[in-house]
Amino acid sequence: MRSRSITSLVPLLAPVHILILSVIVLPSIYVVWLSLNASSFGQEPTFVGLRNYIDTISDPAFRSALWNTVVLVVVAVHVELVIGLGMALLFASGLPFRRVLLVAVLAPYAVSEVIAVVMWRFLFDPDVGPVTQALLSLGLPTLDWSFEPSHAMILIALLTIWLHLPFTFIILYAARLAIPADLYEAARIDGATPWQAFRRVTLPLLGPAVIVALLFRYIFAFRIFSEVWLLTQGGPARSTEVVAVYLYQEAFSYNAFGSAAATAWIMVLASLLLASGYVFILRRQVAANAR
Repeated sequence: MRSRSITSLVPLLAPVHILILSVIVLPSIYVVWLSLNASSFGQEPTFVGLRNYIDTISDPAFRSALWNTVVLVVVAVHVELVIGLGMALLFASGLPFRRVLLVAVLAPYAVSEVIAVVMWRFLFDPDVGPVTQALLSLGLPTLDWSFEPSHAMILIALLTIWLHLPFTFIILYAARLAIPADLYEAARIDGATPWQAFRRVTLPLLGPAVIVALLFRYIFAFRIFSEVWLLTQGGPARSTEVVAVYLYQEAFSYNAFGSAAATAWIMVLASLLLASGYVFILRRQVAANAR
């Protein structure tokens, strides 16, 4: 009877499996095959084994792009986490006009990345940008991001934080609202200060949500492309290039499809290693909280 019921479900599940096979599995296998070959326009693929991976890892431009990606990910994700956690605690404390402010906080997530970059390019224009003019009037340093690589990296980090802060905020805010108010009442009766209640109640119970937010944001931030490409295109002199932009350049500027495929799989493997580490930490934390 059970085998018959499973057999009857096969026609219903087949379209999903066909979709996954055609959209994910087969393209992934093709990219693996391509990464093991030297290939370009008008050139027959030539099997080269792992040479594309070795050449990519030993390429100074790739190592520079990887370093820029790591810096952006570490800085942007952790600053975003601190700001998102502070905002979540502020909203959960009974902030006035909370519904209106919630819409304002979530608004950047509804903005197209292209529109966001165009808007930020205008705001921080070195000559006529409103933010630049305001900083000059206050006697503060401006971001000369079109010529200074470090300023460009700062602007990219600020842009990606602004764009993706709603994602981190909404996860932490939902987790904070799920904490029973009785725990805070018991902590208050026991004489706990607000800081002690945060350390002993809020932070441990928000731990799984923090790990989930960090996991997804690390993976998303590691693939950052639009903000960098639309803002600086990796310049000046490839100084702000990240791994995704390096991949794009290899594939569509230099037509080195084998190197681009190898770069793509290096990104996938790095994301999987990062995700496995966070999943392990999350499982340990959830198991500890369940005791």
